[in-house]
Amino acid sequence: MSTEEKKPPKWQHYFRENQLGKRSLIGIIILVALTLFIHFREVRVEILELGSSAKNYVVAQIDFEFPDEEGTAILRQESGRDVGPIYRIDPKAIEKRRFQFENFLIHDQRWRTLLPNSTFEEMYQGGDTVKESLLEMRFADSRTLHRLESLDLLTPEYFPLPSSFNGQTATFPENFWEKLQHHILENSRYQGPSMAYVLNYFQDRTWPLEQDTLAQRGMRTLVETTVPEKFSKVQAGMRIINQGEKVTQRQIVMLKSMKKALSENRKLWEPLTLFGSLIFASIIVLIGVGYFRMNHRYLLDSVSKLALYATIVILTLLIAKIAEYMLIHNIGGFFEVIRYPLIVPFASILICVLLNAEIALFTTLFMTAILGLSLAVDHSRFIAINLVGGVVAILASRFLRKRKEVFVVCGKVWICCLPIFFVFNFAQDIWWSVYTFSDFTTTLGFLVLSSILIVGLLPIFESIFDVMTDITLMEYMDPNNELLRRLSVEAPGTYQHCLVVGSIAEAAAQSVGANGLFCRVSTLYHDIGKLFNPHYFTENQMGGFNIHQLLTPLESTQVIIAHVKDGETLARKNGLPQSFIDVIREHHGTTLVYYFYAKEVEQMGGDVDAVDESAFRYPGPRPRSKESAIIMMADAVEAASRSLDDVNETSLTALVDRLIGDKLEDNQFSECALTFKEFETIKRSIVKTLGVARHMRIKYPEKKSTD
Repeated sequence: MSTEEKKPPKWQHYFRENQLGKRSLIGIIILVALTLFIHFREVRVEILELGSSAKNYVVAQIDFEFPDEEGTAILRQESGRDVGPIYRIDPKAIEKRRFQFENFLIHDQRWRTLLPNSTFEEMYQGGDTVKESLLEMRFADSRTLHRLESLDLLTPEYFPLPSSFNGQTATFPENFWEKLQHHILENSRYQGPSMAYVLNYFQDRTWPLEQDTLAQRGMRTLVETTVPEKFSKVQAGMRIINQGEKVTQRQIVMLKSMKKALSENRKLWEPLTLFGSLIFASIIVLIGVGYFRMNHRYLLDSVSKLALYATIVILTLLIAKIAEYMLIHNIGGFFEVIRYPLIVPFASILICVLLNAEIALFTTLFMTAILGLSLAVDHSRFIAINLVGGVVAILASRFLRKRKEVFVVCGKVWICCLPIFFVFNFAQDIWWSVYTFSDFTTTLGFLVLSSILIVGLLPIFESIFDVMTDITLMEYMDPNNELLRRLSVEAPGTYQHCLVVGSIAEAAAQSVGANGLFCRVSTLYHDIGKLFNPHYFTENQMGGFNIHQLLTPLESTQVIIAHVKDGETLARKNGLPQSFIDVIREHHGTTLVYYFYAKEVEQMGGDVDAVDESAFRYPGPRPRSKESAIIMMADAVEAASRSLDDVNETSLTALVDRLIGDKLEDNQFSECALTFKEFETIKRSIVKTLGVARHMRIKYPEKKSTD
């Protein structure tokens, strides 16, 4: 059996090395967010302003019902007419009869004989109770009582209007008084004979009746409220508003009902509708993956950059959804004047600054299309203003160097958007309207808010996702930075070397489309490890004693190589970005310290096998980016060019070809993805820049004394 350890399957190696799981998870998150955004979109139905003139015909897009207030009012009015006049006994007549009953009790004592168990107090209070009961009595015709009974609104104090009623007076039948007696006895402790005696006094007469308009009005209102709201049907294709017609409240209700019907008709929770949104979102994601795979592979390979991109896209979708909600529900009372919600430039600027302009342009195009089709906005206006704003934002953000310049960029976007307002105005044969001023102010408001968000989010995204922007690079160029100040004082030769290498690397990087500013700034820090032993490096010896004369070649090599490790340690201690640390580790790759290696071989009598070559090589790694490779070339050529006696284009070209050729043979550029064409371009750029830096000056003759 083989003793070799069993190798894991290739798919496991790919999963582990390329972080496929994390990248797939980010892709799924984008897909889900995009699906939800597309699926749960609001239906756009323009709700016209009451009393305004409709500019176009409005036609029903779907069959729907709407609450017909006019029809409901007619039905309620007719139902209220079922309630006829309601009468009551004249309160003055009741009060008069009550006073007469009191006198009767006082002057006619026969009741004491007839009712031996009754007291005056009981009889007196009985008269008050009958009076109160009669005051509460209401009388109506049979139709009214039947209608109230059907609606469960009939109360015990309502009685049929007596048949003896002649329009003014009526005599109540025997059963009325019996019901009244029964009602009083149920709700009090009076004796039956006593109450019968009291009622008999009130019963024996004709009562005047008067119409109770207040009770009639209240009962009609109560009956009208029981009538359910009427819904009228509108068929698809039916014209709701004519062109030029004044918009009424009824038409506004119809538009709102149509919008509600359209929303309900979408069947958001049906499996097929969800699946349709998922398919559409998947198509968009696959197009994006294909584009990035062909043009920006590094974005898919980097988990942090892919996560950053996903965060910006999802954040933009969230902001768009919040803005849509506020516009539809008119939160704050002033959102109804916003016709041009400017959202896409927010994503355009962030992606352009944090990633690159090409990715930002692609994202601007597809975000404009998705938002324009999914949001409940005027599609043509939204797409036009956001497309122009996004592209202008990218063009203005490409060379952003300071955070406060974000406001300048947004100002340029706003100025370029102004003609769009007039384009739509002119299309409607309008030069200026009240909406034009609101368009100016609301778009400016969107851009100001976007600027504030961008300025606040940039340092957060840079820190979380380990991204180096041009803004941050400019901050690291500050000569007052502690490391640069120390380098200029403690190792001035190294500092000058860094400045020249930075200029050479920047020009070379720009010639092949790499990040020239990054090359220039990171080069300032690539040799900070020399601060530990500055005098061991020739550029800092100023023609003095060479300390390497006291060391063996191996010891000298170890001191020279140590500046890479020391630089990495110093960079981490001072919180330099990881991209700078990568340049510090990679700018020498695994190259051979040839001078001391050759010297060691010479001391060994020319026996190459007697010398361990690996002890004279830098620890690496090799350059893994175009920028690191360019810095390696610029560093090597600048240092070697100091030894040239005759500096001209021919000698510099020969030097550049030899040094870069040696490193190519040594496989130092095998991981940096530079093409042969780019190598030739870089060589020409280095020769040109170095020629300017090393140009010869005319030797001026000394001034002779006239004495």
